[in-house]
Amino acid sequence: METPSVNADAGSGGNGDNGMMVSQSRTNDATGVDEQEQKQNLKQVIDSTEKTLALIHQLYLTVSSFSAGSQLPLLESLNALVSELDNMAKLSDKYNIQIPMEVIKLIDDGKNPDEFTRDVINSCIAKNQTTTGKTDTFKSLRTHLLEELDDAFPDEVESYREIRTASASETKQVAEAESILPNGEVKDNEPEL
Repeated sequence: METPSVNADAGSGGNGDNGMMVSQSRTNDATGVDEQEQKQNLKQVIDSTEKTLALIHQLYLTVSSFSAGSQLPLLESLNALVSELDNMAKLSDKYNIQIPMEVIKLIDDGKNPDEFTRDVINSCIAKNQTTTGKTDTFKSLRTHLLEELDDAFPDEVESYREIRTASASETKQVAEAESILPNGEVKDNEPEL
């Protein structure tokens, strides 16, 4: 059984809350064993991240109250940090965790990373509303133009409508034909997740 691919960003805090975690398995077999192993690997990444943060805090306390007698604890803390960072690097071979830079900047600014998600969703909603408005406007324009053209050129508009009806019917038949397999079964057009 092959293991998922990994990016060295695993230590950047990839518990899935702050960014997009992408577990890319090299096998197409998504069994329960693989899922359990992935959960265990993710737990190891989270634990390693928490341990690293604790070691950095311990280092901060040691350095802020440094004296000649605290040199040995400082060196031990540094060695423990290097060891844990090495462990993180090894864990990074099991996962590809991607965190958007905007999230890192928000964390650096002391803000909640959930703001990024909220802002992205609000931006999508605004763009969707704009697109819907444009679509409705074009539909209204088309209807208005057809009404005006029907008043001025009734024969041409009737011919246009017949052509549109025939074209739509032909397009529908082609679409239906493409979804039928040679053995007569209907092709499943659901996208694979």
